[in-house]
Amino acid sequence: MKKIILSIVFILPVMLFSQTNDVKKKVLMVVSSYGKDMGAARPGYEFDELSQAYLIFKNNNVSIDVASPKGGKVEADKYNKDKPYNKILLEDKYALSLLENTMATAEINAEDYDAIYIVGGKGAMFDLPYDPSLQDIISNLYNKEGAIISSVCHGPAAFVNVKNGDDYIIKDVELTSFCNIEEELFGKKWVKEFPFSLETKLESRGAIFKQTDFMLSKVVVSGKFVTGQNPFSTTRSAEAVVSSLGLTPVKRELYNDERSAYLMQDLLDKTRTIEWAEAELAKNKAKYDMPLIAAYGYYKILASTENNEELLKGVELVELTSPHFFNENLQLLLAKTYISLNRKEKARSILNDLTAKNLLKEQAEELLKSIS
Repeated sequence: MKKIILSIVFILPVMLFSQTNDVKKKVLMVVSSYGKDMGAARPGYEFDELSQAYLIFKNNNVSIDVASPKGGKVEADKYNKDKPYNKILLEDKYALSLLENTMATAEINAEDYDAIYIVGGKGAMFDLPYDPSLQDIISNLYNKEGAIISSVCHGPAAFVNVKNGDDYIIKDVELTSFCNIEEELFGKKWVKEFPFSLETKLESRGAIFKQTDFMLSKVVVSGKFVTGQNPFSTTRSAEAVVSSLGLTPVKRELYNDERSAYLMQDLLDKTRTIEWAEAELAKNKAKYDMPLIAAYGYYKILASTENNEELLKGVELVELTSPHFFNENLQLLLAKTYISLNRKEKARSILNDLTAKNLLKEQAEELLKSIS
């Protein structure tokens, strides 16, 4: 009998400790309620960001609730249902039920959560900064020991009006968000209606703003805060939240668009050579999104007209994909860019190829005359 009692005395604390460690971490994902007609009438949240982050949390055994300022059904902007992460989420009945009936932020008790993850999308600019219930949730988590406050893309708009005493909670915090150059390149439809410029507003509240090149992955961890710059920062930002909660993110296969963004980043940061990239694409073409890489090169050229070094980086990306993805408009842009760089032979070769293929022939011939 004495042995049984002693066993219980020693085993019970171990059991209790194990049960405590087995308690699931819980994250509250927040999306905008503003969207209407899949972004045609009013911008909403980004489904790509929601799906990628949701799957990271789910696959790391983190419990998930989804909330919005108004509660109920929420609308995302138009998105590609064939993207692998979106296909997986659209087959998840439980996840879809959360989006059909989101919790209203006014119903949320912040004490129930270990982290908040605020999904981006342009709709976030219109309702999240002005939701007092969301501000209360963020403030309570800010003052809760061990809690994580996180967001991606336009999600940090939710932080700009939240104070702790006399100071904004983001004062002296390093963070990132969709930045001004990204708004200039990609935000033309709604940016003029935004109540403020997100990057500028965050800095005005005392935040230390960090960014990488447009539409490349950037995640900043600073104290309780985890922020991602843009949609291509979603998976890494969600995994950073998992790590901040004391868990080890499970290994996973990268998505093609994600892998492509990392390849471009390696090239632009010069941690990889163009020769390596050419060999990698030739060997693993099916694992990369060639149109995405080419499109990035296009935008890089548009954004770098006054900086020849950056301009050549854009040219390099377009040319990198040319053996695998041909687009006559991109080739014409390459020719024009080479002309601006006074590399007429390169331009002439591209233009002769277009005329031979009877593609944009009239424009190509006009450019050939200009450099003859």
